[in-house]
Amino acid sequence: MSDINISVQEAEFDQNEVYQWLSSQHSVGAVVIFVGKVRDLNLGDDVSSLYLEHYPAMTEKALREIVSEAKQRWDIQRVAVIHRVGRLHTGDEIVLVGVSSAHRGNAYQANEFIMDYLKSKAPLWKKEQTKKGERWIESRDSDKKALEKW
Repeated sequence: MSDINISVQEAEFDQNEVYQWLSSQHSVGAVVIFVGKVRDLNLGDDVSSLYLEHYPAMTEKALREIVSEAKQRWDIQRVAVIHRVGRLHTGDEIVLVGVSSAHRGNAYQANEFIMDYLKSKAPLWKKEQTKKGERWIESRDSDKKALEKW
């Protein structure tokens, strides 16, 4: 079984199932899981839904490259990246990044690195539905600046 689990999917994910997989090795001393959700407010507007598009081959390849880089930088054991696509509503879970390691520092840093790079480098396109209409969401300067620390 691979130590990397990457999925781009419409279906909801089960955080507990991912946690069990990440923590199933005896040498695991730390598991860090980040879950991103659809906010009800963005750029000062009420958001009712979010539509995410992707190009499967490109998106999964980019996620694998990001995870591969994290595995080269930190001593981590397993990595899970699940990103949902399609129509999501406020409160829905969008993304999960999970990392297991013998030590928490490696797990924390690798998890944050993967999430920072996913936000800026993974080919995913987001369209928000607000009371004012639909709009495509551009990358934020803060997301790009987050990459500078790595």
